[in-house]
Amino acid sequence: QVQLVESGGGLVQVGGSLRLSCAASGRSFSTYAMGWFRQAPGQEREFVATINWSGGIIYYADSVKGRFTISRDNAKMTVYLQMNSLKPEDTAVYYCAAERGGFTSGVDTEYDYWGQGTQVTVSS
Repeated sequence: QVQLVESGGGLVQVGGSLRLSCAASGRSFSTYAMGWFRQAPGQEREFVATINWSGGIIYYADSVKGRFTISRDNAKMTVYLQMNSLKPEDTAVYYCAAERGGFTSGVDTEYDYWGQGTQVTVSS
């Protein structure tokens, strides 16, 4: 069993930056693929970024490519999402998720564990 706790959300102006963190518990974190998803009000949850167990395979949604960076520190059992050049359309609740098989995926149903989410609001 893995528990995930996101932090680092908040209110930021357009063009600003935030770094989200997702702290995990459980012994197998280093073998899991991790992902970030987001959900805006009235919209479906969408893929943001994913990273494999070693950090050697990373994918981003086109909407965040070049602005967001996913990374992980297996020793700290934490995955990060550095968000730069934020736009109003980035406003959403951001969730981290863990995939037990270690395979990166942009499909939310592939993930086994989810955090509670952290709100990111970008004001114009």
